[in-house]
Order: sequence, then C-alpha cells, then structure tokens
Amino acid sequence: MNGGVNGVALTVFIIFFVAVTVMGFLAARWRKAENEASLDEWGLGGRSFGTWVTWFLLGGDLYTAYTFVAVPAAIYAAGASGFFAVPYTILVYPLIFTFLPRLWSVSHKHGYVTTSDFVRGRFGSKGLSLAVAITGILATMPYIALQLVGIQAVLDVMGVGGGENTNWFVKDLPLLLAFGVLAAYTYSSGLRAPALIAFVKDGLIYLVIAVAIIYIPIKLGGFEHIFSAANDKFDAANEAAGKPVAGLAPGSSGTWTYATLALGSALALFMYPHSITATLSSKSRNVIRRNTTILPLYSLMLGLLGLLGFMAIAAGIKVQNGQLAIPQLFEDMFPDWFTGVAFAAIGIGALVPAAIMSIAAANLFTRNIYKDFIKPDATPAQETKVSKLVSLLVKVGALAFVLTMDKTVAINFQLLGGIWILQTMPALVGGLFTRWFHRWALLAGWAVGMLYGTLAAYGVASPTQAHFGGSSAEIPGIGEIGYIGLTAFVLNVVVTVVGTFVLKAFNAPDGVDETSREDYTADAGDKGVQTELPTVGAGAGH
Repeated sequence: MNGGVNGVALTVFIIFFVAVTVMGFLAARWRKAENEASLDEWGLGGRSFGTWVTWFLLGGDLYTAYTFVAVPAAIYAAGASGFFAVPYTILVYPLIFTFLPRLWSVSHKHGYVTTSDFVRGRFGSKGLSLAVAITGILATMPYIALQLVGIQAVLDVMGVGGGENTNWFVKDLPLLLAFGVLAAYTYSSGLRAPALIAFVKDGLIYLVIAVAIIYIPIKLGGFEHIFSAANDKFDAANEAAGKPVAGLAPGSSGTWTYATLALGSALALFMYPHSITATLSSKSRNVIRRNTTILPLYSLMLGLLGLLGFMAIAAGIKVQNGQLAIPQLFEDMFPDWFTGVAFAAIGIGALVPAAIMSIAAANLFTRNIYKDFIKPDATPAQETKVSKLVSLLVKVGALAFVLTMDKTVAINFQLLGGIWILQTMPALVGGLFTRWFHRWALLAGWAVGMLYGTLAAYGVASPTQAHFGGSSAEIPGIGEIGYIGLTAFVLNVVVTVVGTFVLKAFNAPDGVDETSREDYTADAGDKGVQTELPTVGAGAGH
C-alpha cells in the first residue's frame, strides 16, 4: 500500500461526496407530495418511480460497494469459483418476472409496504408476519455494515485516518462523517435520496469499469499475460496446499458448491427487504416487467468487474486483507485523479444501498412490530416518525458492528443473513400463487430452516474462524458439499408441505385471507385500495 495520503484522489473523492450529499438533501423536494407524513411517501417514494428511476434504484440497491470490492476479491483469492455471482444474477431475473408483478399488484391494492404486510394479509397470521419481519431485519443489519466496510476499504487505501496505531477517533473520523451524512439525508428525504443519487452512482461505476477493462490490460500487457499470471499463482497455491484450492476454471469437486450457491443466492436475492422496497416504489406492474428485461445489463457489468481480480494478480498486488485488492489496484494503475473517481464510485456505491437497506429495515419494524404489537392505532404520521428514528438506530447498529468487530465477522454474518432470508421464500412467493399452505406449517418450516441453517453454518470452520467460517457444508443424504441456505430451504419446504397435509387433516383453524384473485393482477389504474378485512375465507380458493 502506498504511504501517505493520496491528496489528488482524496480531493476528487470529496468533491463527488459533497455533490451527492447535496443531492441527497435536495431529493426531499423531488416529486414532493402534498402529504409526506406516510410510509408510502417517505419509505416508498410515493410509489411513483418509472422504468428508468426504478432501474437505477434497483441497480444501486443490488450492486453495492461490497459487490464492487468482494466479487473481484473472491476471484483474486480463489479464481473462477468467485464468478458464481454472475450466473446467479442471470438466474434471478426470470424468477422475479414470475412473482414480482403479482407482489406489486397486491401491495398496491392493499397498501402493503413490506413483505410482512403481505404475509399477514394473505395468511391472517401476525406470528408468521413477525417471523418474516425479524428475519428481514437480522439479515439486513450485517449487509448495511458491509457497505461501511466498503467505504472504509477505500479510505484505508487513500491513507485517510492514519495507521493502526493512530487514536481510534482520528482513525475512524472519516467513516463517522460519512455515516453522519448518510443518516442525515436518509432521515430527511427517505427513499427519494438514494433514488436520485443512484443515477450518479451507477454512471460512475459503469464509467470506471469501462475504463478499467480497457486501460488496465493495456498497461499489464494484455489479457493473455493477465490470465497466465493468474494461472501461475493458482497452480502454486494448489501445489502448496496439496489439493485444488483455486483455478481459472472451477474444479469438478466444487460443482455442487458452485451450482447450489448460485441457485440459492438467486432465490434469496429478492427476499431481502431492500429489494422489495425498491420494487414497491414503482408506479406500475409494467415497470417491474420492463426492469426484469433490462436489469441483466448489470450482470454484464458484474462479469467484467470480476476480471479485475485476475488483473490484481497480474499487477502484483499484495494485501493482507483481500477486500483491499481492488482499491489498491486502482491506486496503482490509474492516474491519481481517476483513482479519485473510482474511489468515489465505490464510496457512493455504499451510500445508496445502505440508505435503502436502513429504510427497508425501519419499515419492517414500524409496520410489523410497532404497529402490530405495540401501537395498533398508530397514525400514518406516527408510523413515519418511528420509521425515521429506527432507520437511524439501524445505521448506528451497523456502524458499531464495523467499529467494534473484526471485518471477517461482518462478512460471515452477511453470509448467515443470506441463509436466513431464503427461509422466508415459501411464505412470500408461495403465498403469491396459492393459499394452500397452512400458516402454522409455514411457521414450522421457517423455524426448521432457520435452526438447521444457523447450526450448520456455526459448524463451518475456516483457517481464520472456528465458527461461521463459510456458507457451504455437506448436504445430508447426498454427501456433496453444497450451499447451506439451499439445503435449509429444502427442509423448510418439506416441513411446510407435510405440516400442511397434517393440519388440514385435523381441520386446524386457518387464518383470514384479506386478498382476492383479482388483486394479484391489479394495475395502477385500478382504484379502491382495501382498508377493511373481507369476510372469513375470502380468496381462500385460489
């Protein structure tokens, strides 16, 4: 790592950071509503975003600073196995095309703000809704922390904050300032702030990757040299380990791990609260459909981004923390002024998703814990105030996580979050297509999946961690190594199906379904949002 502060890069970084900060506060006046005291306005941008705003918002939401840092870092360390992120983002878009328009329609019709709102309305179960809400909050917290880790990685490479022996306050002051700015404009502008800033964030990322994929290979002697250098490194690592641990192509022994991780990650991605929050901010179901056809452009970007891991090897980047490999590559390869642009892309790439995630977690708490269990008669204005305050607390928790715990712990908890959030899929996606599942069976399946996934992940060790050292373990009954989240999901579904048969056989009381068949295809032009529960059993036949 270069010594001292990179003054030019830091200046460019600050200019961009100040610019998006101003945009964040001005966003409160963008598409300003007559009544801002509601979660629809603060937490969903008034459900008014069109195709392009939604595209940038979803892209800013899903392709984060941590993606920018971690995907090529995984390829830098282990080779082609790190490319699992590319096929999973390809798999996810046909999946979401089948269910997101239905979720948008029923949410529009009934005023649902969160997935837990839908689960409660569909199955008539506050307990199941609470389980989904708690899972969403737990899975989101470490994800927010990792966005702050991304900012910290950039600051470290720029030399900001001093060395390890520097006073902790001085060392962490830049991150504290970035956090303060994020918290302030999220509180002020709600979802409109990240929606507006996402245009800058995605534009910068596309620019940086376009330049990097052309400029860096020219400086390194071409892709042939890059791949040759990477292959030599992986061969040496395999020889030292006495077994295949890395390579330019995944080994046959890792097929199950690669495939299950890609599939499980694809199933989990749009279960995250922030993904749903960005989706529900759209103004029509056709906006969702159009976005599923153009979002794969980000998958192309992700594939090119992954190649930076090989370039870091060819450039001779040596770092103790693999998360610093790509920021260090940028500082070594680019002119100082463009290094500042690249670092700004990563830094702003952390602010956008962190803002959306904190809003999504806050909405879950407000709607499905505070209103359902603490203050059922809360007014829209009270809901909005609570959600704003909770969004601050969520970010404070994430900041404390980053400042007090080892970064690998944050990464491991984020992997655990992916396992957890996948367990909400039977209730959410299953409920969008059928009312057959029994609410108690769904809750039992969720509990089994959560318990198995957590215990299995706890038993995974790594060279640096005794527990939670990874997200893959042996699949029971098959003997292959696979993604724990997908195994837990299969157990979840089995318990849910068997439990439903048993409960229906004993005529266990089912909940009230407040939705109807027509709600799942309703569009923005359809009037009459329901505010009262229909008669018992309504909609139960579909």
